[in-house]
Amino acid sequence: MRSVLTSSRDIALALGRSPFQPFAHAGSCPICEKEVVFEVRDGWLRDNYLCSGCGSIPRERAITHVFRTLFPAVDGLVAHESSPAPRGFSPWLKARCPKLVQSHFWADRPPGSVHQGFRNENLESLTFADASIDVHVSQDVLEHVFDLDRVSRELQRTLRQGGAHVFTTPLVNKERPTFQRAAMREGRVGHLAPPVFHGNPIDASGSLVTFDFGYDLVERIDAAAPFHTTVWIVDDIWQGIRAEYNEVLVSRRR
Repeated sequence: MRSVLTSSRDIALALGRSPFQPFAHAGSCPICEKEVVFEVRDGWLRDNYLCSGCGSIPRERAITHVFRTLFPAVDGLVAHESSPAPRGFSPWLKARCPKLVQSHFWADRPPGSVHQGFRNENLESLTFADASIDVHVSQDVLEHVFDLDRVSRELQRTLRQGGAHVFTTPLVNKERPTFQRAAMREGRVGHLAPPVFHGNPIDASGSLVTFDFGYDLVERIDAAAPFHTTVWIVDDIWQGIRAEYNEVLVSRRR
């Protein structure tokens, strides 16, 4: 059985060791809201830095930290989460926000209907009324949409004044411009780069990646709709928040 590191210096040294060696360290999970052990199983921290309590990964802990900072009183929010995950932030939010609506998208189901316990919502054409939502949440969803500008307008339309879209999406291009990998043309998908798929909680075949985003995503969103978008970079070993592409973005309705 591996020893559990408790010193910040020892944890930092273990994270930076090359070649990487699996280890565990003590900490406090913002989702579990208690002291836990974090298991670091691989050098690719984004998918392999797990909380022993809730099984969350770093980006899920990062969005929880940001959300709790922005919205300390969760129970009164009218919230919508697109494509919730079965672990991490999604169940945390569901347990604390009675007015939360969780949705997935099924193209063959009526918009706004309920299927398998979830509302059927297409981010490009939401069925929510104007100015009816306090906060939209999405985790690694925007890199799979085709019409990013339309999604931005729909999120802005349905948010109340001062409302926000709090989300993660991998900014893989960093300072380089955003690159569109696939486009919808006359109802058919056109590939502009070799297809790449990410996991999908409702489809075993996965979700096609349509964009490799850079930091210019902020300007793209704010140009499409009256938003003010900021990027939060959280690095906190004690909370198990350190990984690649770990940014949390917040788009506030102007």
